[in-house]
Amino acid sequence: MMDIKNSDAPINTVTLDKNKIDEPTNNIYEAISIIAKRAAQINGDIKKELLEKLDEFATYNDSLEEIFENKEQIEVSKFYERLPKPHALAVQEWLENKIYYRNTADEVVE
Repeated sequence: MMDIKNSDAPINTVTLDKNKIDEPTNNIYEAISIIAKRAAQINGDIKKELLEKLDEFATYNDSLEEIFENKEQIEVSKFYERLPKPHALAVQEWLENKIYYRNTADEVVE
């Protein structure tokens, strides 16, 4: 998994050059499809990591009335909320040529 904590991906919305996005494939739809698949992978990785960290704070109690506010748990949640979104991370990887892809339609069947 990429180091999401040290990524140059923007946190806010930015305008991108369409020509830079579709340059590797010469097809904007193919490029967006690849980026979307990578964003889904990143999202799954982030979700798994967050749930593992939050599980460390889990208190298993039968009483639904008791709500424990755990300062560390809140800080972990806030940290993940401030990270760039998965689609921004995927676009940044794409622009830095860090995503491996191949078009299976181009492969010759032997």
